[in-house]
Amino acid sequence: MMNRRSFHLTLAAAACSSWGVASAQDPWPSRPIKLVLSQPAGSGPDAIARMLSDGLAQSVGQPFVIDNKPGGQNVIGAQAVKQSPPDGYTFYFATTAALVTNSYLFKTLPYDPLKDFAPVAFVANSPFALLVGAESPIKTVQDLVARSKAEPGKLSLANEGPRTFGGMIARLFNARAKAGANLVAYSSIATGVQDLIGGQVDALVADVASTGQLVKQGRMRMLAVTSPKRIAGWDNVPALAETLPGFDMVGWLAVVAPAGTPAPIVARMNGGINGMLEKPAFTEKMLGIGPIAAPPQTPQQFDAFLRAEHQRLGQIAVEIGLLPE
Repeated sequence: MMNRRSFHLTLAAAACSSWGVASAQDPWPSRPIKLVLSQPAGSGPDAIARMLSDGLAQSVGQPFVIDNKPGGQNVIGAQAVKQSPPDGYTFYFATTAALVTNSYLFKTLPYDPLKDFAPVAFVANSPFALLVGAESPIKTVQDLVARSKAEPGKLSLANEGPRTFGGMIARLFNARAKAGANLVAYSSIATGVQDLIGGQVDALVADVASTGQLVKQGRMRMLAVTSPKRIAGWDNVPALAETLPGFDMVGWLAVVAPAGTPAPIVARMNGGINGMLEKPAFTEKMLGIGPIAAPPQTPQQFDAFLRAEHQRLGQIAVEIGLLPE
Protein backbone atom coordinates (compact mmCIF):
# COMPACT_ATOMS: atom_id res chain seq x y z
CA MET A 1 0.00 0.00 0.00
CA MET A 2 1.28 3.49 -0.90
CA ASN A 3 2.11 5.62 2.14
CA ARG A 4 1.00 9.24 2.40
CA ARG A 5 4.41 10.66 1.45
CA SER A 6 4.66 8.55 -1.69
CA PHE A 7 1.10 9.44 -2.62
CA HIS A 8 1.83 13.19 -2.45
CA LEU A 9 5.07 12.79 -4.44
CA THR A 10 3.17 10.92 -7.12
CA LEU A 11 0.56 13.67 -7.31
CA ALA A 12 3.26 16.32 -7.58
CA ALA A 13 5.03 14.44 -10.36
CA ALA A 14 1.77 14.04 -12.24
CA ALA A 15 1.00 17.74 -11.87
CA CYS A 16 4.44 18.71 -13.16
CA SER A 17 4.08 16.33 -16.08
CA SER A 18 0.68 17.75 -16.98
CA TRP A 19 2.01 21.31 -16.74
CA GLY A 20 4.90 20.43 -19.05
CA VAL A 21 2.57 19.01 -21.66
CA ALA A 22 0.27 22.03 -21.46
CA SER A 23 3.20 24.43 -21.81
CA ALA A 24 4.58 22.56 -24.81
CA GLN A 25 1.19 22.77 -26.45
CA ASP A 26 0.55 26.45 -25.75
CA PRO A 27 -0.64 27.94 -29.03
CA TRP A 28 1.70 30.32 -30.83
CA PRO A 29 1.72 33.21 -30.29
CA SER A 30 0.78 33.61 -26.66
CA ARG A 31 2.75 36.84 -26.07
CA PRO A 32 4.12 39.84 -28.02
CA ILE A 33 6.59 39.18 -30.84
CA LYS A 34 9.80 41.13 -31.42
CA LEU A 35 10.79 42.40 -34.88
CA VAL A 36 14.44 43.48 -34.90
CA LEU A 37 15.91 45.74 -37.57
CA SER A 38 19.35 47.25 -38.08
CA GLN A 39 18.14 50.73 -38.99
CA PRO A 40 17.20 53.60 -36.68
CA ALA A 41 13.69 54.77 -35.89
CA GLY A 42 12.40 57.10 -38.59
CA SER A 43 14.32 55.45 -41.43
CA GLY A 44 12.66 54.02 -44.54
CA PRO A 45 13.03 50.38 -43.42
CA ASP A 46 11.71 51.33 -39.98
CA ALA A 47 8.57 52.81 -41.53
CA ILE A 48 7.99 49.63 -43.56
CA ALA A 49 8.63 47.44 -40.51
CA ARG A 50 6.02 49.32 -38.51
CA MET A 51 3.47 49.00 -41.32
CA LEU A 52 4.22 45.29 -41.53
CA SER A 53 3.96 44.86 -37.78
CA ASP A 54 0.54 46.49 -37.63
CA GLY A 55 -0.83 44.11 -40.23
CA LEU A 56 0.83 41.04 -38.75
CA ALA A 57 -0.54 41.84 -35.30
CA GLN A 58 -4.04 41.54 -36.71
CA SER A 59 -3.12 38.37 -38.58
CA VAL A 60 -1.57 36.42 -35.70
CA GLY A 61 -3.42 38.01 -32.79
CA GLN A 62 -0.48 39.41 -30.82
CA PRO A 63 1.28 42.81 -30.94
CA PHE A 64 4.69 43.18 -32.54
CA VAL A 65 7.41 45.19 -30.82
CA ILE A 66 9.91 47.00 -33.05
CA ASP A 67 13.47 46.68 -31.73
CA ASN A 68 15.83 49.09 -33.53
CA LYS A 69 19.47 48.01 -33.30
CA PRO A 70 21.34 50.25 -35.77
CA GLY A 71 25.07 50.35 -36.34
CA GLY A 72 27.91 47.98 -37.06
CA GLN A 73 27.00 47.59 -40.74
CA ASN A 74 23.92 45.57 -39.72
CA VAL A 75 26.00 43.23 -37.57
CA ILE A 76 24.50 44.32 -34.24
CA GLY A 77 20.94 43.55 -35.24
CA ALA A 78 21.76 40.34 -37.10
CA GLN A 79 23.84 38.96 -34.23
CA ALA A 80 21.09 39.76 -31.72
CA VAL A 81 18.61 37.70 -33.73
CA LYS A 82 21.06 34.85 -34.25
CA GLN A 83 21.49 34.62 -30.46
CA SER A 84 17.73 34.69 -29.76
CA PRO A 85 15.80 31.50 -28.95
CA PRO A 86 14.20 29.96 -32.05
CA ASP A 87 10.79 30.00 -30.44
CA GLY A 88 8.87 32.21 -32.85
CA TYR A 89 9.07 35.34 -30.71
CA THR A 90 11.99 37.04 -32.48
CA PHE A 91 12.24 37.88 -36.18
CA TYR A 92 14.67 40.00 -38.18
CA PHE A 93 13.63 42.58 -40.78
CA ALA A 94 16.79 42.25 -42.83
CA THR A 95 18.45 43.99 -45.75
CA THR A 96 20.62 42.82 -48.65
CA ALA A 97 23.70 43.93 -46.74
CA ALA A 98 22.84 41.91 -43.64
CA LEU A 99 21.99 38.68 -45.46
CA VAL A 100 24.32 38.77 -48.47
CA THR A 101 26.98 41.41 -49.07
CA ASN A 102 28.41 41.44 -45.54
CA SER A 103 29.66 37.92 -46.31
CA TYR A 104 31.98 39.35 -48.97
CA LEU A 105 33.00 42.52 -47.17
CA PHE A 106 34.21 41.21 -43.81
CA LYS A 107 36.78 38.48 -43.16
CA THR A 108 35.17 37.68 -39.83
CA LEU A 109 31.44 37.94 -39.42
CA PRO A 110 29.84 36.83 -36.12
CA TYR A 111 26.98 35.17 -37.98
CA ASP A 112 26.47 33.07 -41.09
CA PRO A 113 23.64 34.52 -43.22
CA LEU A 114 22.80 31.16 -44.78
CA LYS A 115 23.13 28.96 -41.68
CA ASP A 116 22.04 31.10 -38.75
CA PHE A 117 18.66 32.23 -40.10
CA ALA A 118 15.52 30.58 -41.38
CA PRO A 119 14.07 32.33 -44.45
CA VAL A 120 10.51 33.50 -43.75
CA ALA A 121 9.34 35.91 -46.45
CA PHE A 122 10.61 38.29 -49.10
CA VAL A 123 8.94 41.67 -48.62
CA ALA A 124 10.12 44.32 -51.07
CA ASN A 125 12.72 45.54 -53.49
CA SER A 126 14.47 48.72 -52.39
CA PRO A 127 16.06 50.44 -55.40
CA PHE A 128 18.89 52.91 -55.06
CA ALA A 129 19.49 56.02 -57.12
CA LEU A 130 22.15 58.40 -58.37
CA LEU A 131 21.22 61.88 -57.14
CA VAL A 132 22.46 65.45 -57.47
CA GLY A 133 21.45 68.71 -55.82
CA ALA A 134 18.45 70.58 -57.19
CA GLU A 135 20.66 73.39 -58.56
CA SER A 136 23.35 71.13 -60.00
CA PRO A 137 24.34 71.70 -63.65
CA ILE A 138 24.54 67.91 -63.98
CA LYS A 139 21.26 66.89 -65.62
CA THR A 140 21.89 63.31 -66.77
CA VAL A 141 24.02 60.26 -66.06
CA GLN A 142 25.94 61.09 -69.23
CA ASP A 143 26.73 64.54 -67.81
CA LEU A 144 27.96 62.94 -64.60
CA VAL A 145 30.22 60.48 -66.43
CA ALA A 146 31.57 63.15 -68.79
CA ARG A 147 32.41 65.51 -65.96
CA SER A 148 34.09 62.77 -63.91
CA LYS A 149 36.25 61.82 -66.90
CA ALA A 150 37.13 65.42 -67.73
CA GLU A 151 38.42 66.05 -64.20
CA PRO A 152 39.37 62.66 -62.70
CA GLY A 153 39.14 62.61 -58.93
CA LYS A 154 37.48 66.00 -58.67
CA LEU A 155 33.80 65.12 -58.94
CA SER A 156 32.68 63.80 -55.55
CA LEU A 157 30.25 60.91 -55.28
CA ALA A 158 28.98 60.43 -51.73
CA ASN A 159 28.03 57.02 -50.38
CA GLU A 160 27.88 55.10 -47.11
CA GLY A 161 31.35 53.64 -47.53
CA PRO A 162 32.92 50.74 -49.44
CA ARG A 163 31.63 48.08 -47.06
CA THR A 164 27.98 48.90 -47.65
CA PHE A 165 25.56 48.09 -50.45
CA GLY A 166 25.47 51.76 -51.50
CA GLY A 167 29.26 51.85 -51.49
CA MET A 168 29.36 48.79 -53.75
CA ILE A 169 26.99 50.55 -56.16
CA ALA A 170 29.26 53.60 -56.27
CA ARG A 171 32.33 51.47 -57.00
CA LEU A 172 30.52 49.43 -59.64
CA PHE A 173 29.33 52.63 -61.31
CA ASN A 174 32.90 53.96 -61.40
CA ALA A 175 34.19 50.67 -62.82
CA ARG A 176 31.57 50.10 -65.52
CA ALA A 177 31.27 53.73 -66.61
CA LYS A 178 35.06 54.10 -66.47
CA ALA A 179 34.34 57.21 -64.45
CA GLY A 180 36.83 59.02 -62.29
CA ALA A 181 34.53 60.05 -59.46
CA ASN A 182 36.05 60.59 -56.03
CA LEU A 183 34.09 58.26 -53.74
CA VAL A 184 33.42 60.09 -50.48
CA ALA A 185 32.36 57.80 -47.63
CA TYR A 186 29.86 58.88 -44.98
CA SER A 187 29.04 57.04 -41.77
CA SER A 188 25.43 58.14 -42.14
CA ILE A 189 23.47 58.55 -45.35
CA ALA A 190 21.55 61.38 -43.69
CA THR A 191 24.79 63.38 -43.43
CA GLY A 192 25.56 62.69 -47.06
CA VAL A 193 22.10 63.90 -48.05
CA GLN A 194 22.57 67.16 -46.16
CA ASP A 195 25.97 67.72 -47.74
CA LEU A 196 24.51 67.10 -51.19
CA ILE A 197 21.73 69.61 -50.57
CA GLY A 198 24.28 72.07 -49.18
CA GLY A 199 26.59 71.69 -52.17
CA GLN A 200 29.51 70.08 -50.32
CA VAL A 201 29.44 67.03 -52.63
CA ASP A 202 28.46 66.75 -56.30
CA ALA A 203 26.45 63.53 -56.34
CA LEU A 204 25.14 60.81 -54.06
CA VAL A 205 24.25 57.11 -54.12
CA ALA A 206 21.37 56.39 -51.76
CA ASP A 207 18.23 54.31 -51.50
CA VAL A 208 15.02 55.76 -52.88
CA ALA A 209 13.25 55.20 -49.55
CA SER A 210 15.61 57.63 -47.80
CA THR A 211 15.63 60.29 -50.50
CA GLY A 212 12.37 60.07 -52.45
CA GLN A 213 10.50 62.68 -50.42
CA LEU A 214 13.34 65.18 -50.77
CA VAL A 215 13.30 64.65 -54.52
CA LYS A 216 9.54 65.24 -54.60
CA GLN A 217 10.08 68.41 -52.57
CA GLY A 218 12.52 69.68 -55.21
CA ARG A 219 15.55 69.64 -52.92
CA MET A 220 17.41 66.99 -54.94
CA ARG A 221 17.21 65.57 -58.44
CA MET A 222 17.28 61.89 -59.34
CA LEU A 223 19.47 61.08 -62.35
CA ALA A 224 18.84 57.32 -62.50
CA VAL A 225 17.71 54.33 -60.50
CA THR A 226 19.99 51.31 -60.09
CA SER A 227 17.40 48.72 -61.10
CA PRO A 228 17.56 47.06 -64.55
CA LYS A 229 14.30 48.79 -65.52
CA ARG A 230 12.48 51.98 -64.55
CA ILE A 231 10.44 51.65 -61.39
CA ALA A 232 6.83 52.35 -60.52
CA GLY A 233 6.28 55.82 -59.18
CA TRP A 234 9.43 57.16 -60.86
CA ASP A 235 8.60 56.42 -64.47
CA ASN A 236 10.36 59.55 -65.76
CA VAL A 237 13.65 58.56 -64.14
CA PRO A 238 15.80 56.34 -66.37
CA ALA A 239 17.32 53.10 -65.18
CA LEU A 240 21.11 53.19 -64.97
CA ALA A 241 21.03 50.10 -67.18
CA GLU A 242 19.86 52.32 -70.04
CA THR A 243 23.34 53.87 -69.97
CA LEU A 244 25.27 50.90 -68.58
CA PRO A 245 23.61 47.74 -69.97
CA GLY A 246 23.27 44.95 -67.43
CA PHE A 247 23.59 47.21 -64.39
CA ASP A 248 21.41 45.69 -61.67
CA MET A 249 21.96 46.68 -58.04
CA VAL A 250 18.70 46.68 -56.14
CA GLY A 251 18.53 46.34 -52.39
CA TRP A 252 15.69 44.45 -50.77
CA LEU A 253 13.93 43.85 -47.49
CA ALA A 254 12.96 40.48 -46.08
CA VAL A 255 12.04 38.70 -42.87
CA VAL A 256 14.06 35.85 -41.37
CA ALA A 257 14.01 34.02 -38.05
CA PRO A 258 16.68 32.37 -35.91
CA ALA A 259 17.67 29.01 -37.39
CA GLY A 260 15.61 26.22 -35.87
CA THR A 261 12.38 28.21 -35.60
CA PRO A 262 9.54 25.67 -36.01
CA ALA A 263 8.36 25.30 -39.61
CA PRO A 264 4.65 25.80 -38.73
CA ILE A 265 5.48 29.21 -37.21
CA VAL A 266 7.58 30.18 -40.23
CA ALA A 267 4.71 29.10 -42.51
CA ARG A 268 2.18 31.14 -40.56
CA MET A 269 4.36 34.26 -40.64
CA ASN A 270 4.97 33.73 -44.34
CA GLY A 271 1.23 33.53 -44.94
CA GLY A 272 0.59 36.68 -42.94
CA ILE A 273 3.23 38.69 -44.81
CA ASN A 274 2.18 37.39 -48.22
CA GLY A 275 -1.41 38.25 -47.43
CA MET A 276 -0.38 41.85 -46.82
CA LEU A 277 1.62 41.96 -50.06
CA GLU A 278 -1.60 41.13 -51.91
CA LYS A 279 -3.43 44.16 -50.47
CA PRO A 280 -3.24 47.21 -52.77
CA ALA A 281 -3.63 49.61 -49.83
CA PHE A 282 -0.50 48.18 -48.19
CA THR A 283 1.62 48.04 -51.34
CA GLU A 284 0.64 51.57 -52.40
CA LYS A 285 1.52 52.96 -48.99
CA MET A 286 4.87 51.19 -49.11
CA LEU A 287 5.54 52.54 -52.61
CA GLY A 288 4.92 56.03 -51.24
CA ILE A 289 7.91 55.48 -48.94
CA GLY A 290 10.13 54.01 -51.67
CA PRO A 291 10.31 50.18 -51.60
CA ILE A 292 8.33 48.19 -54.14
CA ALA A 293 6.31 45.25 -52.84
CA ALA A 294 7.49 41.92 -54.21
CA PRO A 295 5.30 39.08 -55.48
CA PRO A 296 4.66 36.61 -52.63
CA GLN A 297 7.26 33.88 -52.19
CA THR A 298 7.30 30.70 -50.13
CA PRO A 299 10.15 30.27 -47.62
CA GLN A 300 11.69 27.78 -50.05
CA GLN A 301 11.57 30.25 -52.94
CA PHE A 302 13.09 32.95 -50.76
CA ASP A 303 15.87 30.55 -49.74
CA ALA A 304 16.68 29.85 -53.40
CA PHE A 305 16.70 33.60 -54.12
CA LEU A 306 19.13 34.21 -51.23
CA ARG A 307 21.56 31.63 -52.54
CA ALA A 308 21.42 33.08 -56.05
CA GLU A 309 22.07 36.58 -54.66
CA HIS A 310 25.13 35.29 -52.80
CA GLN A 311 26.59 34.01 -56.04
CA ARG A 312 25.74 37.13 -58.08
CA LEU A 313 26.89 39.75 -55.58
CA GLY A 314 29.95 37.72 -54.65
CA GLN A 315 31.03 37.94 -58.29
CA ILE A 316 30.42 41.71 -58.30
CA ALA A 317 32.59 42.10 -55.20
CA VAL A 318 35.41 40.40 -57.10
CA GLU A 319 34.76 42.55 -60.19
CA ILE A 320 35.20 45.81 -58.28
CA GLY A 321 38.18 44.48 -56.32
CA LEU A 322 36.45 44.74 -52.98
CA LEU A 323 38.30 42.31 -50.75
CA PRO A 324 37.03 41.38 -47.30
CA GLU A 325 38.67 43.06 -44.31
